[in-house]
Amino acid sequence: MPMAPDLNLLPALDALLSEASVTRAAERLQLSESAMSRTLARLRAATGDPLLVRAGRAMVLTPHALALREQVQALARDASAVLQPAGEDWNLATLERTFTLRANDGFIEAFAPALVARAAREAPGVRLRFAPKPDKDVRPLREGLIDLDLGVLGPATGPEVRVQAIYRDHFVGAVRPGHPLLQDGPLTPERYAACGHIVASRRGHGAGPVDDALAERGLSRTVAAMVPSFRAALSIAAVTDLVALVPASFFARQEALVSFALPVNTEPIVISQMWHPRLERDPGHRWLRGLVLAVCREAPPPSNC
Repeated sequence: MPMAPDLNLLPALDALLSEASVTRAAERLQLSESAMSRTLARLRAATGDPLLVRAGRAMVLTPHALALREQVQALARDASAVLQPAGEDWNLATLERTFTLRANDGFIEAFAPALVARAAREAPGVRLRFAPKPDKDVRPLREGLIDLDLGVLGPATGPEVRVQAIYRDHFVGAVRPGHPLLQDGPLTPERYAACGHIVASRRGHGAGPVDDALAERGLSRTVAAMVPSFRAALSIAAVTDLVALVPASFFARQEALVSFALPVNTEPIVISQMWHPRLERDPGHRWLRGLVLAVCREAPPPSNC
């Protein structure tokens, strides 16, 4: 089996072929001239060619050395780039890459337009792909199927997953203009619970934090419809007397309905971005995380109505 080449000789070969001089190559690599002469001997043995030969008082490259020069220079540049710290020679303006972000429809409707517009300005070669979020399964992150997971931290999120809170939200009620709930007296927990309600749930869960808050008062909602998205819930609320429950950040983009503060207290919703540690130091991914954080925190705060 042939012996593996000594790649430590590559910088010396590059210097000798570039300088065509043992003395200048030694100065370039900060070696003694005798050490460089010994290295040249090893290179001659490795390549089977003299590489540098005497021509009067100067040294000249052999035809084989001339043929190798550009290739060796390219290899030396590539090796140097590989061994640089991540991001050392990174240019956002020329980055060409597709990032996959998993998020629910509420996040996508609220923030995707600003994310796409800002990404287009900063990195024209980047494409953002928004994937649906049917659950909180961490496997897509672990398997590299998505670059960033956006939403509420789930109980099954692995300890290795990196997490950063990006904004806080809260739920509001939404009804059609002129709805009796907002017309016929004070908005009390009792009147709210007595209405028919639409629940938006990807997994078909009918209960949530608002139901826990109502239960503390001995109250419960009547769920008349269950849909998989906030958009669908609002479309039904717009043409019925049913009451929808949506994040304030999502409702801020609606015009055909009226929102109101819930008559019971619920915990704020902490929205986070999550990623796998293998992407922690990736310069493109660091830019993506910074983009998401900036867009979410620069957006108008959710209405406190």
